[in-house]
Amino acid sequence: MAPLPSFLTLALSLHFLYLLPGITSLPTLGVTYFTPAPIPSKPKPERIATTIPSLGFASVRFLNPDPALTRSFTYTNTTLLLTIPNPLVPPIAANRSNALRWLNLHVVPFYPRARITTISVGNDFLSASTPGFSSSHLLRAIRNVHLALLDLGIRKISVSTSFSFTNAISRPFPPSSALFHEPASDNLIKPFLQFLRDTNSSFLINIYPYNVYRSNADIPIAFALFQELPFNFRDDLTTGVRYRNLFEMMVDAVNSAIAVMGYENIPLIVSETGWPSSGDASEVDANTAYAEMYLKGLVAHLKSGLGTPLRKEGVAEAYIFELFDKEVRPGVSQPERQWGILYPNMTQKYKIDFSGSDRIGGSWLFAGNMIWLTLMLLPLIICFLGDLQMTVL
Repeated sequence: MAPLPSFLTLALSLHFLYLLPGITSLPTLGVTYFTPAPIPSKPKPERIATTIPSLGFASVRFLNPDPALTRSFTYTNTTLLLTIPNPLVPPIAANRSNALRWLNLHVVPFYPRARITTISVGNDFLSASTPGFSSSHLLRAIRNVHLALLDLGIRKISVSTSFSFTNAISRPFPPSSALFHEPASDNLIKPFLQFLRDTNSSFLINIYPYNVYRSNADIPIAFALFQELPFNFRDDLTTGVRYRNLFEMMVDAVNSAIAVMGYENIPLIVSETGWPSSGDASEVDANTAYAEMYLKGLVAHLKSGLGTPLRKEGVAEAYIFELFDKEVRPGVSQPERQWGILYPNMTQKYKIDFSGSDRIGGSWLFAGNMIWLTLMLLPLIICFLGDLQMTVL
C-alpha cells in the first residue's frame, strides 16, 4: 500500500502542470481586410472566407465591415474584429441609437454564428482631423457601443479603439521610458484604460517597425527585420532587458506606458503590423525581399511562445496589414506603398505558412514545453521510483 500516495502525488502533479496557463498559449494571428469599392475583379465574400483560413490565419479584421462579408464567415472557426469607420464615430458619440443602428446591421443578424469577438470604435481616430471632436467624444462613442451591446443582450463582444504607435507613444526608446503623449494621457488614455479593465477588453495598437526604422537612422535594418546577427540587440539599462528585434521593443514600450498609468495587466492586441513590398522612389527598403523577411520573422516570433521581455504572455492577437495589394486601374495613380500579402488576382506574394506550424513555430514550442515539463517533474519521478524500490524490497 506504500506506493499509492506516490502514484496519487505524481498524477496530481501532472494534472496541475497540464492546467498551468500559458504553457502552450500562443497569440492569435490574423490579417486585415478592406472591402474595395465595386470593381470587376472584386473577390466574392465566399472566396475571401475560404482564402483567409487556407493561408493559416485564425482571425480577420474588417476595416470597413460589409454585412455580406460577415455573413460569409458564419459557421466558420475564423474570429472577427470589426472596425467602425471613423466618419461614423461622431454620430455614435452623439446618440446611442446610432450605435444600435450600426449593431443591428453588422452584428445582430450574424452573431453568434459568426465569431465576432471585438469591435474597434474607429481606427487611429486621434490622428484623423475631425473639427470640434475631442477625446471625450471618442470615449462617449466607445461607451455607447458597449451599452448598446448590453441592451441587445450581447456580453461576450469586447469594445475598444485602435491607436497608432507613433501618435500615441512618446519617448519609446528605451521602452522603460515610454509614456503616452500629453494631453491625451490624462484626458483619454487613463479613463479609457479604466474602461478596458472594467469590461475585460484589450488595448489595440498599430505597430509598424518600418515607419520607426525610416525615422531613426540608429536602427539597423536587420534589427527591424527579426534577423539574428552578432551584436544585433538593444539593451534597456533601466530594466536590464535585452531586445533582439524592433517589434518586441515597440510592444514593450506600449506595455511600459500602460504600466505607468497604473494598468499593468491590460491585454494587448497589435491591430495592424506589416512591411511594404513597394513604395516611392526614395523608399529602397520597401521591397518584397524585406517584406518577406519581416513577415517570416514576425510569425516565428509570435509562434515561439516567448512573448516579450516585459510580458511573457506577449500580445493576445496580431493582425498583418493587409490581405490584398491595392489594385492599380487605368487613369488612377499608383499607391505610394503596397502592403498586401496577396496580389489583386489572389495569387500569393510570399511563401509563408502563417499558421506557424513549421519547424520554427509549433514543433519548437512543443519541444521546449516538453523539456520544461521534464525538468519540473524529474524530482517527483525520482521520489516515486525510490518509494517503489523500497516497497519491492
